[in-house]
Amino acid sequence: MQLTQSPAPQAQAQQQTQQQQAQAAAKQAEEGQAASSAKALSSDFETFLLMLTTQMENQDPLNPIESEDFAVQLATFSGVEQQVRTNDLLEQMASGFGGTGLAQLAGWVGMDARVTAPVAFDGTPVDLALNPAPGADGAELIVKDAFGAEVAREAVPLDQEVIQWAGIGKSGTPLPAGNYTLELASSSRGEVVATEAVPHYARITEARQGPNGVELVMAGGTKIPSDDITALRDPVDPL
Repeated sequence: MQLTQSPAPQAQAQQQTQQQQAQAAAKQAEEGQAASSAKALSSDFETFLLMLTTQMENQDPLNPIESEDFAVQLATFSGVEQQVRTNDLLEQMASGFGGTGLAQLAGWVGMDARVTAPVAFDGTPVDLALNPAPGADGAELIVKDAFGAEVAREAVPLDQEVIQWAGIGKSGTPLPAGNYTLELASSSRGEVVATEAVPHYARITEARQGPNGVELVMAGGTKIPSDDITALRDPVDPL
């Protein structure tokens, strides 16, 4: 009696199911492992091998799965594992570069940086960098306190790039210490054509690694991302 070379329909269906399960596991690993840790990768790899072993144990002996199929599945998972390790290496390199940037920016400590941020006023005049709108024939400096209330307004010259703000309020008396927002309102023929934040110079007191990269701490405690620094200069009055 001769044995037929065709597997029973039930066995063939079981074989196809096992193949699909193994391929699905490999595909799932390929899509998800790029962002997982080495521990998770090891766990998934063990699951993959278990499913592959189960597939081999339940294959139809009369129509075994081709060795090329096993090779493809193993190669797929191996490629995913390599990609995960590559991503981990890139993350380590990025972290190292962040440390290098921090070391370089440490040399900025003690210098005056031009930033667009609230001014930490302590009674000492602050240097402002003015940039009136093109074609403007007038400009006013508008000062607001931490609550957004206007506390000072004064005309400023158009022909000076840097001026000193003494922190004088509307009443002609010095403003109390605190954080103030400065804006420059440029006008033409009596109409405001642009209102922009005014950059100022502040002393850098610290460089640190923040949650979003290297940040600089200014005198008064304001934290500024290093990318927001638009200019540096030697301190006018070294501490």
